[in-house]
Amino acid sequence: MNHHASIAPAKLRIGHSACPHDCPSTCALDVELLPDGRIGRVHGARDNSYTAGVICAKVARYADRIHHPDRLLKPLVRAGGKGEGIWKEASWEAALDLVAEKFVKAEEKDGSEAVWPYYYAGTMGLVQRDGINRLRHAKKYSGFFDTICTNLAWTGWVMGTGSLRGADPREIAKSDCVVIWGTNAVVTQVNVMTHAIRARKERGAKIVVIDIYDNATVKQADLGLILRPGTDGALACAAMHVLFRDGLADRVYLERYTDDPVGLEWHLRDKTPEWASAITGLSVEEIETFARLVGTTPKTFFRLGYGFARQRNGAPNMHAALSLVAVVGSWQHEGGGAFHSNSGILKFNTELLEGGRLRDPNIRYLDQSRIGPVLTGRAEALNGGPPVTALLIQNTNPANVAPEQRLVKQGLLRDDLFTCVHEQFMTDTAKLADVVLPATMFLEHDDIYKGGGNQHVTLGPKLVEPPVGPRTNHFVIEELAKRLGVADRPGFGLTERDHIEIMLEKKGLGSFDSFREQRWADLQPEFETAHFLKGFGHADGKFRFRPDWTGTVAPNRPPRSIGIQGDVAHLPEFPDHVDLIEVPDAEHPFRLATSPARNFLNSTFTETPVSRQKEGRPELLIHPDDAATMGVADGDRVELGNRRGEVVLHARLFSGLKHGVVVAEGIWPNSAHERGEGINVLTGSDAAAPYGGAAFHDNKVWVRAAG
Repeated sequence: MNHHASIAPAKLRIGHSACPHDCPSTCALDVELLPDGRIGRVHGARDNSYTAGVICAKVARYADRIHHPDRLLKPLVRAGGKGEGIWKEASWEAALDLVAEKFVKAEEKDGSEAVWPYYYAGTMGLVQRDGINRLRHAKKYSGFFDTICTNLAWTGWVMGTGSLRGADPREIAKSDCVVIWGTNAVVTQVNVMTHAIRARKERGAKIVVIDIYDNATVKQADLGLILRPGTDGALACAAMHVLFRDGLADRVYLERYTDDPVGLEWHLRDKTPEWASAITGLSVEEIETFARLVGTTPKTFFRLGYGFARQRNGAPNMHAALSLVAVVGSWQHEGGGAFHSNSGILKFNTELLEGGRLRDPNIRYLDQSRIGPVLTGRAEALNGGPPVTALLIQNTNPANVAPEQRLVKQGLLRDDLFTCVHEQFMTDTAKLADVVLPATMFLEHDDIYKGGGNQHVTLGPKLVEPPVGPRTNHFVIEELAKRLGVADRPGFGLTERDHIEIMLEKKGLGSFDSFREQRWADLQPEFETAHFLKGFGHADGKFRFRPDWTGTVAPNRPPRSIGIQGDVAHLPEFPDHVDLIEVPDAEHPFRLATSPARNFLNSTFTETPVSRQKEGRPELLIHPDDAATMGVADGDRVELGNRRGEVVLHARLFSGLKHGVVVAEGIWPNSAHERGEGINVLTGSDAAAPYGGAAFHDNKVWVRAAG
């Protein structure tokens, strides 16, 4: 008998959650829970039909982030000049007392609108992201118009369909042609590629990718179309021209489901491939090939992303691409149609969570994308109200990610501005704050998530204990409410779990405990609804080729204190190319796009060593012929700039883009750049038509060799 038999290792425990980050995939996760309270690898849930077991590498190695030695662990109060980096530690009680005191002083001096709670999508969890609005409304602080990401794309989509929903994205696997337009899915939405590659393997489907440079997704394409930034509408119009010209438009579908196909065809009569070639930089043959492919493949699925809508003409470009889907009639087929976001089907009743009953309609709203002009006192940005003299920032890093970075930093450095930042790391914004509070990460608190890029609502229960020090966003809001005298208002005094359970019950999804067992809910509408075969979302049930740009249909229409924005007068009556973009000129001959990096997600993951190692350094992709005219070699330092400022990067010669186009991948921390200023020095904060939005990929710049 062997008395020394080894003891079988304990079975690895697995916890279930959802990725909280600002990505449409919102992947369902299986998390390795180690005996010492730490986490191991993170895996995609195999039994989730959208995630299908696949997640991006950066989330798979989330242990590097949650157990990072540089996490913020204690409240800090500024002890030197702003931005000098001199801090003293404080207790949570003392730090929150100071924040409340400063908010009260700001209100006493300039009124409640002098305080601006500012947040975004560092977590997409409803409780930890949106609970800040409960304090905003209870205290009548300035409103928050969230424009930085979705406005342009959502507006263009809904102008056509009338509803923010679409074909089941899992149908990509049943397609005969998959058009991936304006999203580098290999980098930013890996699950799109999971289903597209399945369609190719099982059905022989063709994959078409439309983008502005030869990125990782284009390299997967059977047909890759590289066009100039901001010209997608011209491509869509020329493709529709070909469809009508060659008898490939589905006239029966058009007559039944669209508003003015005759007017559209007449409008497109001169939108020839030759016309579009001159605008887009594509060849006539490429345009003809694309049009014939989608026109002769009924099961064509259009996955329309955010990238091509991050232009000042982004809303009409999205509408034009969507109009092409209607002309070919691909909505009629399983594996056909289009998808952008399912946000319209995933709505929860968040009135209690966000303090909806406490909202005062007379309080002004401020545009998130215009934080630079707001903090530097531009009257039009302040909407007639007082200066902002106090900020509470959660889930975002505006000193790095917001447009016109110099204005943002100038504002944050004002002596009369008090800023509290609740964060996980010492970000560029935290460095400029007066008080920094340490925040938990998603596995350390309870929350619930909506998958805009799919159809699932997924629970993210607390799986591990946080280190000593960090507290949840919910905790901060509740504690400030106590100190500011509004803790007795509706919605306060509840736990995260309470809020989740209330939302679940109102949605008919059971209790927290029952949903924890279920893990997620699939809310995809049935086929005919998802494909608009029962009618589109407009009152007449028709798809609109002639959108009402100033109508009430937009999903994120601005409050009356902001109103319609941008150059609405030049938005087109029918799908078209409109030069609302920053057109190159003699002084600024290049177009700059700030595209996503594979190993970062906005400014998240820039602190993890593997991600930084894989990305290398801030670089500028530039065509070799353009570089040669400037005497720039691969790896050389180059300076690029415009009226907003200038930045130094290293050149990477790259032939996979058009002449006159340059691309800077990733939002590197400002400190990763030579002068301590990042790429968003060059992006504009002006509001794009018709409802605002940041045009991050729409910048004219000069480029030259740096000394």
